[in-house]
Amino acid sequence: MVKPTNNEIAKLLREVAAAYTVSDEKKYRFQILAYQKAADVVEKLSSEVYELWSEGKLEDISGVGPSIASHLKELFATGKVKHFEEIKKKAPGALFPLLAIPKIGPKTAVKLINSLKIKKSDQAIELVQKAGEEGKIAEIPTFGKKSEKEILQAISEFYAGRQKTSRMVLPYAYEIAQKVLTHLKKCPDVQKIEPLGSLRRMVSTIGDIDIAVASNHPQKVINWFVTYPYAERIIEKGDHTASFLTSGSKQIDLMVQPTSAWGSLLQHFTGSKDHNVKLRTRAITYGLSVSDYGIKITDRKKLKKDWEKFYTKSNFNSSLGLYVFADEKTFYQAQGLKWIEPELREDRGEIEADLVGKLPKIIQNEDIKGDLHTHSLVDVEPSHDLGQSGMSEMIKLAQELHYEYLGFAEHNPSNYNHTPSQVSALIKKRNEKIEQAQKVTKSVQILKLLEIDILADGKLAIDDKSFSLLDAGIVSIHSSFSQDKEQMTQRVLKGLSHPKAKILGHPTGRLLGQRSGFELDWEKIWEFCAKNNKALEINAYPTRLDISDTIVRETIKRGVKVVIDTDSHEVSQMKNMKFGVAVARRGWAEKKDVLNTYSFADLKKWLLS
Repeated sequence: MVKPTNNEIAKLLREVAAAYTVSDEKKYRFQILAYQKAADVVEKLSSEVYELWSEGKLEDISGVGPSIASHLKELFATGKVKHFEEIKKKAPGALFPLLAIPKIGPKTAVKLINSLKIKKSDQAIELVQKAGEEGKIAEIPTFGKKSEKEILQAISEFYAGRQKTSRMVLPYAYEIAQKVLTHLKKCPDVQKIEPLGSLRRMVSTIGDIDIAVASNHPQKVINWFVTYPYAERIIEKGDHTASFLTSGSKQIDLMVQPTSAWGSLLQHFTGSKDHNVKLRTRAITYGLSVSDYGIKITDRKKLKKDWEKFYTKSNFNSSLGLYVFADEKTFYQAQGLKWIEPELREDRGEIEADLVGKLPKIIQNEDIKGDLHTHSLVDVEPSHDLGQSGMSEMIKLAQELHYEYLGFAEHNPSNYNHTPSQVSALIKKRNEKIEQAQKVTKSVQILKLLEIDILADGKLAIDDKSFSLLDAGIVSIHSSFSQDKEQMTQRVLKGLSHPKAKILGHPTGRLLGQRSGFELDWEKIWEFCAKNNKALEINAYPTRLDISDTIVRETIKRGVKVVIDTDSHEVSQMKNMKFGVAVARRGWAEKKDVLNTYSFADLKKWLLS
């Protein structure tokens, strides 16, 4: 039985799509679209495809049709797919390694292979790089100096990215951890359980997954832990710790601590390192030594009187010679601090704010009243990818999530393939679908939004007539990422200047692990947004989580609102909202800072302001 990772499967599906493209793009148009769509879906899944297959849930993956699903079954059973091998044989071997370079698509790759006479597939990238450095790519018809520069930059970024430690995006790591937590919770000896480290702090990318358990029977918990059905290899199995590799070669580490010392363990291994250093340095001032086992009093004279109630015979462990704490809250209180939420523990002033009672009451998941950025499968012949779920499905889930409102924001109709009047006609047809849905939906108010391209020159991809058909627009950048900071800033400001352009979507354009995003002059962006009542989006899409928590914090300091959206292209992705909320929480955002915590009446008032 073969267990390829999601990334390996997505890569294979893209290679098949590329082989079809260079074979006969017109003839195989539908196959190309199907394989590209399936690759996108697989790459962004928060569960391993192999695990779904072994659970009999392969057909449940929206976007993977029966034909591709049958090929994947063959892949898992035999390690290869006869159909894939036949299709790939029709394309030059050097094509496939070149597809790893972001700026090189199938047709570009074939042009480079033919023009540069590349025969050896294992040297394809190096040979293209060498040709670019010698100025030979610029000499190829339709390429030129600009394309040559972009290809060389993309190759450089590819090599740099390949050298980085592989990290998981938060939603993917979260789902893996939830499966392991579910398994552990079935063990009768588990009394408390939490993820640790960057996962508990909900950082955008995660390394290994660490889990803590409170139990007075550690060996029983560890024996249960290693029976996890998707554990591929046991790395370690000790008295209080254990580790294994799960599907996709992701490492899971477990620590078991007695319930009496749970608080200090949980706090220490949640981190961050900088937060812990600040905590321990401060503790020394008051005659305390803090560790993951508990707190030792080194100088009782320095201990504040009102802290003494936390240091009693009942929580003194004589064998360790220190005081142990059964919960984190008491552990913090014993140092004169209140509770500090895990997401805030980054040594960004949270301890100082706690001491003077100025820690924010950060936003909660239940504060969210709606999602403004979703893409349905209503076909407006968009400039970018179409949604995969019907409006009725998405509205139904919005009802289940107890939302007051839902915004449909399909990508604007392609302005390359349509006249302005055709664009307006397509939006009108989409609006009619919304109006029909609203007639039968009373509990959720539906907003007529659109995600609109900010073109390279800052113009928007629809005209005023089309804008008049919308409640508001989410404006985003999807092209020309190589512009410098000043160009990009002016482009964004121009795009946001339209009265109905209210929200800047995924503001840096980053794709975690794939693209670092473009630079903006944030002072100018914040000043413009504050003056003109515009908002910045926190995009909860798994590979985006854009903007970052640090930008969120500076945004709300300037009095600029944020809105948390899922950018869902499939109904289940609407459940990713919690990851956008996590970014907002790490950015110290309160309920009042986030637009989609507003009631529908207040939100509509803001959109029309």
